[in-house]
Amino acid sequence: MEPINLNRLVYFAAVVDAASFTRAAGRLGISKAVVSQQVAQLERELRTDLLVRTTRRVEPTEAGRLLHARCAAILLEAESAMSELAQTNAAPMGLLRIAAPNDYGTCTLAPIVTAFSRAYPACRVELILSDSKIDLVASQIDLSIRVGWLDDSTLQTRRIGSFRQLLVAAPNAIKRVAHPRDLAALPFIANTALKEPLTWQFTKGSAAREIVQMSQTLTINTTPAVLAATLAGGGLAVLPDFLIGDDLAAGRLVPILPSWTLPSGGIHAVFPAARFRAPKVTAFVAMLMDEHKRPAARRPSPR
Repeated sequence: MEPINLNRLVYFAAVVDAASFTRAAGRLGISKAVVSQQVAQLERELRTDLLVRTTRRVEPTEAGRLLHARCAAILLEAESAMSELAQTNAAPMGLLRIAAPNDYGTCTLAPIVTAFSRAYPACRVELILSDSKIDLVASQIDLSIRVGWLDDSTLQTRRIGSFRQLLVAAPNAIKRVAHPRDLAALPFIANTALKEPLTWQFTKGSAAREIVQMSQTLTINTTPAVLAATLAGGGLAVLPDFLIGDDLAAGRLVPILPSWTLPSGGIHAVFPAARFRAPKVTAFVAMLMDEHKRPAARRPSPR
């Protein structure tokens, strides 16, 4: 076997991540022809097909998936090593890839990445919104924002802030409720992006606790869509405070049982395991933490 040019792993990984030669070329800032030639040469060097090419999409073969799983980790380690050498005098630069859930990404992160791009013009930002967890190493994600409760993981984390869950409804959509036990008979919009969309624990003070099993009339799998259905009068819903602050202030939503509370959650930045954080990552996390320290009234509205 001929010696393999390891630089071609960069082109191959970009094609698999983007599922497209054209998008990979755009991400790398080179021509599609160069990417295609480099990947084809890698296949010749390895004497195996790594990709299945169709008119709409590019998919890795079994051999391609095995190689991609290994080379993604190799490239991440190489990038960390190069960044570490340049840390002392480097300004944030290059492509910053951030993954986040739909609701938090839309209402909070989108304005912040815009401000970050203005502050650091040498950086390009790719914001990937999904309510499914993404493999950070395989997808070459620099950091992920996770909202809620973290599972045990080998990933490194940093707490950014916290949020409250609130039971709300549109005005006049729900009759007066006196106690959590009354909720089970009322229309409820279930958010299947959550692990337990129908079971909720309400507390009041240090002693009172009620666990309620809701009865859904609507089932929706993204939080922004749950909000839209709630605003339209679809029923009760549990939504995070960072998403509905403007709607509560404007009276488009009203809190239900405000003297009872639901469990609060955390907002965390999650990183692939590494000894070093690139300046672009450190700068973005600092900006995000500063934003969370600002009073809510001074934060830019997502609407």
